[in-house]
Amino acid sequence: MSVNDDVIKAGVASDADYIGRLFRDFQAANDAGASSITPLCMASYLALILHEAKRKPQAINPSAFDGFSAEAEEVCARARHSLKLFEDTRRHIDGQLQFFRDEILDKHSDHFLGNTWLWFAQKWEKDLGLFTYEGTLVSTSHTAAFHLGVETKKLLQEDNGAYMLGIMQQLGRCFLALGARLDTQGGKTFVHHLSGADVRAVDVRASTYYAQAFNGGATLAINGVLTDFQVRMNFIDKMITAGADIRNLEYTVFKIRYVTLYQVLLSLKILKEDPRYPLSPSSTIALETILDSDAVHVITDSAVREFRNTLMHYNLLRGADTTKVDLTQPIFGLVPQYFPAYDFQQLSCLVDTCIRETASALNEWASSV
Repeated sequence: MSVNDDVIKAGVASDADYIGRLFRDFQAANDAGASSITPLCMASYLALILHEAKRKPQAINPSAFDGFSAEAEEVCARARHSLKLFEDTRRHIDGQLQFFRDEILDKHSDHFLGNTWLWFAQKWEKDLGLFTYEGTLVSTSHTAAFHLGVETKKLLQEDNGAYMLGIMQQLGRCFLALGARLDTQGGKTFVHHLSGADVRAVDVRASTYYAQAFNGGATLAINGVLTDFQVRMNFIDKMITAGADIRNLEYTVFKIRYVTLYQVLLSLKILKEDPRYPLSPSSTIALETILDSDAVHVITDSAVREFRNTLMHYNLLRGADTTKVDLTQPIFGLVPQYFPAYDFQQLSCLVDTCIRETASALNEWASSV
């Protein structure tokens, strides 16, 4: 077996082990609050792992995906591709904004609004759920819909969750076949350290909420997608590292944080540089504040694109020196190859600083209108 295949197998094994412990901690959690929102935050990352593992039959036994239906595979692929945000080569900015407008904003409004015959009560109807942890917005019903990969009509159908349960059961069986175990005695995941008492949920009117966020009332779809960026950054800042040592994060947690940060920053850069989407002067300043830092330049430099790609896809890229790969080291010893000035602990601290600063700036921008 090649070094590349060894890296793929080690990456998938690390992810499967983490997901097994995550599911174990979900089951052990006594409070419904944290257990209700964390699956929404984690869904696209579960899809990423399965989608990419399935594409590596030379290193991963393909029988792990026996019984994985074509529909479950499509849901998984859509959820995984949603992580690209504005870097999605099929949708780009136009497609993402149209998808958000047509499939989420409009269809959720059609489903949740106008259901009372009392005209004076219609103003109290709500179509957007907001979920906070320790007072910070970490998910919304729109963000969950954006990243679940489920077609809107099936997501909103009245079936008591039977459709989603069927998909999740298939995903669970695949993780089990890849090595995830509920009876593992391994370390606790972030779920174990969350407090349901710090979770809050509130329903609001989407059109009103987005009109008062980010770029103002003229760009509801842009504001909605930026809200998605905001909650994803808050999740990796406030929740996924609960109980962990930032300098010594395990493979899966570091991967989720780096990939999310990278995609949000690149997407913000794409938005800033596209003249078809003029932003207000205050929004332009907010974007420049986020993007113009040394940490952002280090983390998103084109020279480290292959590092991001290996985290996303498991396999090594042409720029990797296989003689320096070490499966016993964090990220298999790849950090010094792509970031010569940093070891893993230093890079993890830099990523953490960048996450905190980006999350804080997005929160401030969101409330500046």
